[in-house]
Amino acid sequence: MPGTSATLENEWSLLLAACSAIPQQEKIERIRELLQNPIRWKSLFALAHRHGAQPLLHQALSGLDDALPADEMRTLQQNYQTNLIKTLLVSRELIRIVDRLSALGVDVMPYKGPALAEVLYRDVAMRQSGDIDLLIRPQDFTRARNAVGELGYTPHLALSEKEERAYLDSGYECAFDGAAGPNLLELQWAIQPRFYAVNFDMDALFRRGMTVAVAGQPMKTPCREDLFLILLAHAAKHVWGRLVWLCDLAQLMNVPSLKWDAIGSQAEELGVVRILTVTVHLANRLLGATIPTVAHENLPPDDEANILAEEIQKYIGSDAEYNVESFAYFRLMLRLRERRADQLRFIQRLALTPGPSEWRAVRLPATLFPLYRVVRLSRLAARLVQR
Repeated sequence: MPGTSATLENEWSLLLAACSAIPQQEKIERIRELLQNPIRWKSLFALAHRHGAQPLLHQALSGLDDALPADEMRTLQQNYQTNLIKTLLVSRELIRIVDRLSALGVDVMPYKGPALAEVLYRDVAMRQSGDIDLLIRPQDFTRARNAVGELGYTPHLALSEKEERAYLDSGYECAFDGAAGPNLLELQWAIQPRFYAVNFDMDALFRRGMTVAVAGQPMKTPCREDLFLILLAHAAKHVWGRLVWLCDLAQLMNVPSLKWDAIGSQAEELGVVRILTVTVHLANRLLGATIPTVAHENLPPDDEANILAEEIQKYIGSDAEYNVESFAYFRLMLRLRERRADQLRFIQRLALTPGPSEWRAVRLPATLFPLYRVVRLSRLAARLVQR
């Protein structure tokens, strides 16, 4: 596990307090106490940006004008306004894309960005603006790709017909470039790449979807129980490296009507009970999120999950980043799975599933396309030798 750094201890503590799930009055008192320490404001704002938590920091500090230097309060407000403008532009583009796909009969569900902000915070400005992520069914990819192409979006990665068919089976998303820059849109037909061996039922996700209004426009998004599992799978894939991911999950944990029995049973079916356990413990330790009694009832005792939560908590607060192509990362992904069968499936798929990096490294004719598995194995073996 990458090491932690204490160089931003005061700033990190203040950001955690601003993002915490504790009662409001207690939060204000904690923030005022922390503001008695020297704060490097530029570093704090950079830290909040890296963790996707600028809007949450603004919300927590905006009523404490007497405790903040005037210049820093202005910077905080300017950052908020900049993000608000970006979010409104993203929301407008999201509506344009969803309208176009819906008119063609393509089911689509946004689940991050403005849609997630509406579900969790009832305010599109409460999440840091990014790209547009849309869930579609895999069989709808070609129609969706052509439709967004008519709106000015082009695939970031050019694939041959054979590569595209293979990627629809092994991958999970296609990124598109737009007029405003690269990777502005992602069409996702799965929640994760196939080798992670977490196989969400996309048809069931669409059946259980709920409607939310984004900038006044109704659109479908995953139900809260599915959203919880989707978000924790995404956070685990990135080793919970951004605080905002835990903030989102803490918000969901605070929903009284959340069906923990459904979350627990689906987590067991997917083989992510340990990831669920690590997630709720991290939200509790870092943000003070309450773990409901009914959640405890659906989380079996797991000593390894407690060890992992402690290690990952230190990593989140550090300035280190995991190399997601490293063997240390893959070992961690194995430790996060509680079932031996899922661990073996992960190893098998990781070793035998070629992707765009193999297709770019070696150019094989279409007739020899199955040999890319050999290319994949040889590249993994070369990495192992270089360790």
